[in-house]
Amino acid sequence: MSPAPAPSSPVDLVVRGGTVVNADWQGAADVLVGGGKVLGVVEPGAYRAAQPPGVTEISAAGRLVLPGGVDPHCHVGFTSGDFTSLDDYRQATTAAVFGGTTTIVDFAIPRPGEHPADVAAAQRAKAAQGLCDSALHACVVEWDNTVPEQLRSLTADGIVTVKMFTTYRGETMADEKTILNVMTTLRDLGGMVVIHCEADHIISDVQERGEAADAISACHHAGTRPELAENASVAEILAIAESVAAPVYFVHQSTPEAVDLVARARGRGVRAFTETVAHHLVLDDTAYAGPHPERFVCCPPLRGADTVAGLRSRVLMGQVATVGSDHCCYDTAQKESVSHDVRAMPNGLPGVETRMPVIFSELVVKGGLPVGRFVELMSANPARLNGLYPRKGVIAPGADADLAIWDPTATRTVRSTGLHMATDYTPYEGRTVTGWPETVLVGGRPVIESGRLTDPEPRGRHLRSGPLSRSLVC
Repeated sequence: MSPAPAPSSPVDLVVRGGTVVNADWQGAADVLVGGGKVLGVVEPGAYRAAQPPGVTEISAAGRLVLPGGVDPHCHVGFTSGDFTSLDDYRQATTAAVFGGTTTIVDFAIPRPGEHPADVAAAQRAKAAQGLCDSALHACVVEWDNTVPEQLRSLTADGIVTVKMFTTYRGETMADEKTILNVMTTLRDLGGMVVIHCEADHIISDVQERGEAADAISACHHAGTRPELAENASVAEILAIAESVAAPVYFVHQSTPEAVDLVARARGRGVRAFTETVAHHLVLDDTAYAGPHPERFVCCPPLRGADTVAGLRSRVLMGQVATVGSDHCCYDTAQKESVSHDVRAMPNGLPGVETRMPVIFSELVVKGGLPVGRFVELMSANPARLNGLYPRKGVIAPGADADLAIWDPTATRTVRSTGLHMATDYTPYEGRTVTGWPETVLVGGRPVIESGRLTDPEPRGRHLRSGPLSRSLVC
């Protein structure tokens, strides 16, 4: 904690009287803000005598003051197959800030025939529509002689992570040689592959047998993409990364075995990182037996209760680096239109708004996860692993003044009608949640105050990510 700054410091806002929580420190402190940046974290009341007139004060008494969330896994206006998710940057970031998230990382995924760099440029231009900042993962599907230069151009332009898939053959799936080539190229450019791991050949075989048995509709979804497919693909990708000494980040890991594979590789010196997502930590496959199984179709699917418990234990043991939302804002009508065949369905759940409150309630309040570890999972590590730290993910001098003032005892029943995502449902409908952000600052501006949107002006910026360190550890 620093002393109060000299009177000449251009402080224009003070968050006073709260408990500031970073990943590595927490305590009673006041946060001084000016010019959109954090200027100091000081002893309570230390700045009062030097405070000039006209400085805005926000009381955080009895509240936690957290770094704004960094959601490492969002799909905004995402097209897959015949379906496009329903939100734009304005809608997605409005929902994000209501849930305490102040930075999202979106994906620029090419359609067949499109170039990764062109798609990234088009998606990057949308950032200005947002109420908060955003960054991008690029995506490569197929290796050709243009890809190395495209990767050099992307990383020079501040896009250092590249998504790849081991499933969805004929659309976004990349073969093993393409994955190896992209890993090697990014390794030398200070970037990293982020990868969706499900072995497509296993899934295709299971789904063909499911079709023959008339078991391919939404209520059968959990059985159409087995845990074995994920675990086998993770093992293969780890072997590729280890062979070329490249870093790798696994998105939405849903099984304890997959997390363990990554942890063991990390023990051998592989720079390998696990992301899991909120719905895999909170929901289970009994949802597919309910009245709307199509609403819960996502990839990987929701797993059995024992698998969910094992995954949660890995979070509590420190084996998981980040928790994302994997936000995909489809509505019920889109999902119902092909609910007879999960192979044609739009995959994904809406979750950018509920990610932080649901995980705070389930893992901090109920599970005993330390609040500092919550900050690490939801803010600090996502910022580090996307080249955004220490600009994002921490409350410290020089960081962007993105703050979520959290009421840790507020109790709320989640209803789709009370949320702000561009869909007609939430997978957490009727769930009672304890802990919710009541005031959210983006770049020093109070955007949400007492749970109401008070500054709707879009000022979103596309963030250029810095090179990822060769010593990167989370």
